[in-house]
Amino acid sequence: MGFDEVINPVFIDEEHIYRQFGPEAPAVLDRCFYLSGLPRPDIGLGLDKIEKIEKLGVKLDEDKIKSLKEVFRSYKKGNLSGDDLVHDLASSLEVDDESGLRVLERVFPELKELKPIASNSTLRSHMTSGWFLTLQSLHQKRLMPIKLFSIDRCFRREQKEDSSHLMTYHSASCVWMDDEMSMDVGMAVSENLLRHFGFEKFKFMPDEKKSKYYIPTTQTEVYGYHPKLKDWVEVATFGLYSPLALSKYGIDKEVMNLGVGAERIAMILNQEEDIRALVYPQIHQKWALNDREIATMLKINEYPTTEEGQVLMDAIIKTCLEKGETPSPCEFLIFKGEFLGKNIEVKVIEPEKGTKLLGPAAWNQIYVYQGNIVGIPPQDPEEKIKDHLTSKTAAEGLSTNIKYMDGVAAQAAYKIEELVACGDESLKFRTTISRYISDVNLKLNEIALNYITGENKVIDVRGPIFCTITCEELD
Repeated sequence: MGFDEVINPVFIDEEHIYRQFGPEAPAVLDRCFYLSGLPRPDIGLGLDKIEKIEKLGVKLDEDKIKSLKEVFRSYKKGNLSGDDLVHDLASSLEVDDESGLRVLERVFPELKELKPIASNSTLRSHMTSGWFLTLQSLHQKRLMPIKLFSIDRCFRREQKEDSSHLMTYHSASCVWMDDEMSMDVGMAVSENLLRHFGFEKFKFMPDEKKSKYYIPTTQTEVYGYHPKLKDWVEVATFGLYSPLALSKYGIDKEVMNLGVGAERIAMILNQEEDIRALVYPQIHQKWALNDREIATMLKINEYPTTEEGQVLMDAIIKTCLEKGETPSPCEFLIFKGEFLGKNIEVKVIEPEKGTKLLGPAAWNQIYVYQGNIVGIPPQDPEEKIKDHLTSKTAAEGLSTNIKYMDGVAAQAAYKIEELVACGDESLKFRTTISRYISDVNLKLNEIALNYITGENKVIDVRGPIFCTITCEELD
């Protein structure tokens, strides 16, 4: 739109508030933060303090005392910054910084007792305060028109922060200075700017606040109709600066100023009702984890650490997938041969009659749906899921691509690695009914667990697995 960006002064002396606001200044200053600082005291070095320093184990002589006095003198004059005081004090005493800090704390309590003293400088509460200073510097150095914008923080001493007020916010503000200026310019700039954010219709209403730095009757509120919200919302204010206020800065031109609250626009676009939740979501927004975040926090716990162990894990999964529906009693060889330097034989077995090699839940897959962790059967999910949460879990939930048997096979391979490493001769690894994620060798990060518990979500990975894997060392 032809505006150049500038950064306006943040620190505004109170005299400028009186220039700009006139009789209204005291009320405006009530909303301002005054800047204060700690005074730099005269720090004496009498005999009592010299004795205290020596009692701390620091040996003093005339040169060290003179050097220490010079440090305090330099600090008082402002030639030494507070950041360097401890280091320079320690150097003057020829001790380390930790010992210097101990001397400062125990011998010179006057530094602790200092109280801040307010200055006449304030933090900018209105972008207008900075605009007057900027325009004063530029109005005789540039050809007209001068068109500037600034998006920066303002600071307002609110009685309290609430859903619509913050003590610091971003003002998106612009000025247009020319020999002549009309209200039509403010309307045109408002419309052009706000159309970019999706506003389609506008209305302009007199602002009853009537700030003294505007020409009476020119201060105008801008309302935009936003189709998402289907409502009119106040989004900006514009007006023509008062010639009286401008004359106090030697400005003989006319100036239009438009101000938009950046957080206000963001609230509208995001349909957020509480400005605190928008700006400080980590503090004020309700804690929420999405399904993908929860899924990334669910991991297989015990996992083979060697390449041979991972190959064995894959062999367990492959054999169980091929033979899982075999009627029992039955057994199948998974691996036979050298494994980590030993000859072993690994089988999957089911000695009991009248069942199958694996239980019906062995191939259930873990889904996350609306914060719940659920094990879904591989066939007919629309029917079987009714015992868990809802038939939508399988259709709309996020699959972790982890099956119960993935966890079981990983744990079995891990245990066989341990068996070989420890020199044991045999292992019988059996998983029966899953009730908890640990039963299928899964681990959920504590953050996700706390969220699920706090939000009354569920972890439902129940189901019969009935998988038995044996390992024998061969001669």
